[in-house]
Amino acid sequence: MKRIQSTGMVLNIDNIDTDQIIPAKFLKSTDREGFGKHLFANWRYLENGEPNPDFSLHKFRKGSSVLIAGNNFGCGSSREHAAWAISDYGIRAIISSQFADIFKGNALNNDIVPIEVEADELALITKEVEQHPETEIDVNIDEQSVTIKGDSFSFEKKFDIDPLKKKFIMEDISELEYLISIKQNIEAFELEHVL
Repeated sequence: MKRIQSTGMVLNIDNIDTDQIIPAKFLKSTDREGFGKHLFANWRYLENGEPNPDFSLHKFRKGSSVLIAGNNFGCGSSREHAAWAISDYGIRAIISSQFADIFKGNALNNDIVPIEVEADELALITKEVEQHPETEIDVNIDEQSVTIKGDSFSFEKKFDIDPLKKKFIMEDISELEYLISIKQNIEAFELEHVL
């Protein structure tokens, strides 16, 4: 995956922790599949299991793969299930003014691009996408840039990403697959450096 081009969804709440992302009662599997239906379950559904019409993500285009979230996204426990749920739901990039460090690593490990912007920039992006849900967002992973263009709004910014994680996302390989691919190099290094 080298590029994400999509409309966005806004969840304008600060300090969204991993228990809100995927409530603990759904952590019954070690398989990454199937968690998307429980993403933000406490907010998405009413007590009777029906969709909550007031939950903000229901107001945006189905299939949007960019989430605009509040500050300090992914705080709380280190559960990787949070990233699994986001990925399984179809979200490929998250824009926030801050991410919890462990969540950020888990996101990258699950092909989700966390993009940090300044607080004032996040406020502008949030307002634009809330008012114009059809606004296109272009995340160029290769160039490490995010571009958002509306009728009267334009935003472009470079973002940081770990070079190795970037390689994994762009080449659609896991860390294990990468290590297997360089096995001979590792073995040669070990032979050279064994006492």
